[in-house]
Parts: sequence; C-alpha cells; structure tokens
Amino acid sequence: MARFSSWVQERHFPSLHIPISIDRSFSVVPEGPIQARDGDTLYLSNLDDIIGARVFTPTIYFYIVGGNSIDDVVGTLRDALAKVLVPYYPFSGRLRETKNKKLEVFFGPNQGALMVQAHTELSLDHLGDLNVPNPAWSNLVYKFPNEGDYKVIDMPLLIAQVTRFSCGGFSLGLRICHCICDGLGAMQFLGAWASTARTGSLVVDPNPCWDREIFAPRDPPMVTYPHVEFMKIDDISNLTNSLWEVKPLQKCYWLSREFQAHLKSVARPMDSLGCTTFDAMAAHVWRSWVKALDVKPLDFGLRLTFPVNARPKLKNPPLKDGFYGNVVCIACATSTVSDLVNGSLQDVTCLVREARLGVSEEYLRSTIDHVAVDRPTKLEFGGKLTITQWTRFSMYETSDFGWGRAIYVGPLDLTPTPQVCVLLPEGVASSNGAMVVCICLPEAAAHRFKELLCLTDTS
Repeated sequence: MARFSSWVQERHFPSLHIPISIDRSFSVVPEGPIQARDGDTLYLSNLDDIIGARVFTPTIYFYIVGGNSIDDVVGTLRDALAKVLVPYYPFSGRLRETKNKKLEVFFGPNQGALMVQAHTELSLDHLGDLNVPNPAWSNLVYKFPNEGDYKVIDMPLLIAQVTRFSCGGFSLGLRICHCICDGLGAMQFLGAWASTARTGSLVVDPNPCWDREIFAPRDPPMVTYPHVEFMKIDDISNLTNSLWEVKPLQKCYWLSREFQAHLKSVARPMDSLGCTTFDAMAAHVWRSWVKALDVKPLDFGLRLTFPVNARPKLKNPPLKDGFYGNVVCIACATSTVSDLVNGSLQDVTCLVREARLGVSEEYLRSTIDHVAVDRPTKLEFGGKLTITQWTRFSMYETSDFGWGRAIYVGPLDLTPTPQVCVLLPEGVASSNGAMVVCICLPEAAAHRFKELLCLTDTS
C-alpha cells in the first residue's frame, strides 16, 4: 500500500476568484474567398449533431512568456485564424435547426469566429500549480451572458479569449463546437492554426476535408444493435440522486506510469486477447466509483459509456485524409451493481474490452440509422458513468503558436454533468507517461474512492 500511495497522489487545486476586465471583442472572418456564399448550407451527419455532440468543448492554454505585448499576441492569433478559416471555413458559419430537429451549418452576413481580449490584475502565480483542471478558471473562457449549458444554435462555432496576467503571461481559452469536429479533428484544426501563427503563412497538412455525406443514413435505415447507450432508464437507485442532490466535488488523482502498468497486469483477463491500459483503467475507476458511492439496490443495471475512435474501422469506403468531423461511437458496458462490486477486476475489464472491440463499421452505421429513426432529444444519465480519454490527443504538440508550448492544456472542469470522468495526460515535460484522473464525487465518498483507487487486487 505504501508503494501504491507514491504511485497514486491526489492533486489539489486552489479555490479562488479570477476577476477579469474585457478590453474588446471582435469577429474574425476568413481573409480570402471561401467555398461558400451567403445562403449556402453544409450537411452535418448524425454523428456530428447527435445530442452528446451539441456542446462546446472548453479548453484552456497557459503560457509563461515575456517580451510580447498582449496586442501582439492577439494580433498574431487573429491574423493566423483569418488565414486558417479559408480552408476551415465551416468554423466561420453558424448552426440552425432543420426538419426533424436535425442541424446544419449555414452561412450568412455578420458571422465568423469570435475573439475576446481581456486582462486581470492577478499573476499566474496566484493560480497555484497549473497541472490539473480548476473550475475557478471559468472567467478565462468566454460565455455569453445568460447562455445555457447546451446552446449551440446561432452561436459562433469557435470562441477564443486571450487574457493577459500582470506577470506578462497569458491564457488562451477556447470553446469549439463539438458538432464541427471531434477531438482528433480539433487537433488537426489547432495544429494548422498554431503552425500558421508560427510561420506567418498558411500551413495546412493535411488539407481539410468536410465530406460529411459519407455518414448519411442508409435507405431504409437498418438498426442492427440495441444501442443501450441511448436508452432511457428509470433510475431507481441512489446513484443519480447522490450526485445531483448535493454539490459534488471535482477530484483529481495523479497516476504514475508504474501504477498504470501494474494495474494493467493485474486486470488482464485470463485469455489470449489481453487488454489495453484504457480497458484496465476504465474498469478500475468504474468499479471504485460505484463502490465508493455504495450504490443500491444491488440488482440495478449500470452503464459505463465511453467514446471510441472509429476511424480505423472504416473500410467501405475509408475516410479521406484530412477529414475532421465526428467519427466516434459511444461504446457501452453494462453490469448489475452486484456483479460489478462483487466480481473480479478481470471480469470488469473484460466487459470494457468487449464494449470497445464491439465498435465496428456496422456499429457506426447502426448508430447513424438509430439516430435517424429515433433521435435522442436529451442526455440520459440513468445508472451511467461516462469516461473520456484525452491522453491520446496531441494537445501539447499543437499548442505552440510562436511562444513555445503551453505549460498546461486541458479542460477547466467536468461540467455540466457530474457523471463524467476525464483521463488527462500529465502534460509537464518530464511526465514520463503519468496520467491524471478527474472525477466528481460527493464529499462523503471522496476518501473511500481514493482508498479503492490505490488498491489493485483483482478481487
């Protein structure tokens, strides 16, 4: 246990208020002709506009630099963005609803991305260690007054806020609409923006590809899977109430590479298929979370959902280079409370592995057709934990806009739902493969969860 305590460490973040003053805001439009005119529209697939993608993904970048005025920083970012928005012109449009509540991108006057310039009298030192998400950073990412959590219609599809700190450092707070791209697509776009800012001339490699029509529903639609991930389940357990009736705490835990390797070795199912680090980690976190929350009744059905990149699965036809739309499916592992908490870690890892491997080209096509036949209109939380993996995104590699890599790149918090866990790369230059697990817990369950997280026996 002593060894594991050095391999698993809780990372605390300070409670603070960051007062900011907004200096100016302005639209950024493509600097040259684009492949759309006012009145044109672009098709979004059912993977793009499914209910879970109708959100903005907030991400914060922190930079410690000297010698650059904030006006120069903002000017560089603005000019590079204007260049990149020519090939990535959909980011300059807006979303609107069409028949059957489907979304599309449309183009009209007075659109473009939004940039905000702000400053604070605090220095970056006041923020403490910038190594885990902190909900107190919310002022550093722009939201409109009275904006709802899930508002995407008629919104700028890219919002960037640059905030200068008194020490000369600054933050870049981004909000990108998930309907336009998934995580890998966002990395492609951000890599182009960063490279263009560094060089002063447009750099796109690969050339962006829209091509969302390849994910049109089949005619007629053929739903070949039950898609439990979207099913409405009446939550007769104490799980959802224990998280929503009290204000849960966001907790962050640093996990060393040694701990991850040990966990994978003890979680590996006793067959020839083995498992990935994600399989083992997701199983261990899910099991520990449910145990810590003491979920009842024991026969209640639970769901673990997680996005899976389906790009490698696509053969008919394969995706074109540069495609940046949503190509993720939601995998779903299911278990009763009793089987989860009383079964072995190997058994739970096997459930996660089966759900991950179950994502195929046909599963993706069935997902698209399911949405066409029975479009989900709200997120379902019954008996569910969702784990999102950011560890494979090139967040730091695409963070150099000319001032070196950011010292932190990642989310701010786990809002708007407490039934989410995020796996993040540690991010520092000498991280050596460490991971940060961020999850929401009621205060009464937090200590128990950490104890369970440190225990890696298979029983």
